[in-house]
Amino acid sequence: MIGTPEAFARATIGREGGRGAAWIAELPSIVGELLGTWKCDRDGEVLHGGVGVIVPVRREDGTAAVLKVSFPHPGNVHEPDAFAAWGGRGAVLLHERDDARFAMLLERASAGTLADLSDEDEILRVAGRLSRRLAVPAPAGLPRLRDRADEWEEALRADAAEFPGALPRSVVAEAAATARDLGAVQPDTVVHGDLHARNILPATREPWLAVDPKGCAGDPAYDAGTLLKTRALALLTAPDLTAAVLRAVDVYAEAAELDRERVRRWAQFHAVQAAYWGRRHGFRRARGGTERDGLVAYADALATLLTGGRRAAP
Repeated sequence: MIGTPEAFARATIGREGGRGAAWIAELPSIVGELLGTWKCDRDGEVLHGGVGVIVPVRREDGTAAVLKVSFPHPGNVHEPDAFAAWGGRGAVLLHERDDARFAMLLERASAGTLADLSDEDEILRVAGRLSRRLAVPAPAGLPRLRDRADEWEEALRADAAEFPGALPRSVVAEAAATARDLGAVQPDTVVHGDLHARNILPATREPWLAVDPKGCAGDPAYDAGTLLKTRALALLTAPDLTAAVLRAVDVYAEAAELDRERVRRWAQFHAVQAAYWGRRHGFRRARGGTERDGLVAYADALATLLTGGRRAAP
């Protein structure tokens, strides 16, 4: 039987209530049964992310792998579908899946993440190149981001009404236009959905591999927004925030071989969403207080800087 990490159990119960408590109580037996079914032996301490536990294991043939079991939530349904579509191309391999238990047996990557690098340009280049590799034809079962375009636009109107004056009208209008113009017509390409530096791990089969996808289909440039908004702490330390943000767009777009304007617009859209979300809910790393306020201010600045395609001075 595994010991469930206390911090993970506390966070899950705090977020999910009684349903979360029941799942946490059942989790050790779920893991034990899956280890037996997939003929694996535990090979390290239990780790965890925001919604699941990661158990390092050895398979029957001696290869290293990890058993991931996630809390049953609609947002986790299509993770194995994305891995299956990639087949190891730019992402960890999917060895086994148990969809009823939201469980997977995955290739084990190396320790650390892309976020450990100190070179900001290299972080952006690696993520961009990986995004290009992950852009494969999407299977029929993946949810299409284009189906959410109307929902996104309506939510932005509601946000602007709830927080009047939080962002300039032109900033919100451009995000709504992106939802309407780019959101409604998107290709059937696999999109990671949560591509940031901590979801990119070093490996031996390939230099870097993606983990923790949401699994959806749409515009590959959509993922740029998630990456840029999560680089807040690095970009905020730059001597010139405007130049740093616009350079980040350029570096990522070139590495991903994407149209810079589409990258900019999706990044601006994500920043506007984050600015309103932070005001209402806070962020995972800061639910309130001065740190939350600082991250909201960053989202505001990012959204404004990216509006209208402004260019950094040479």
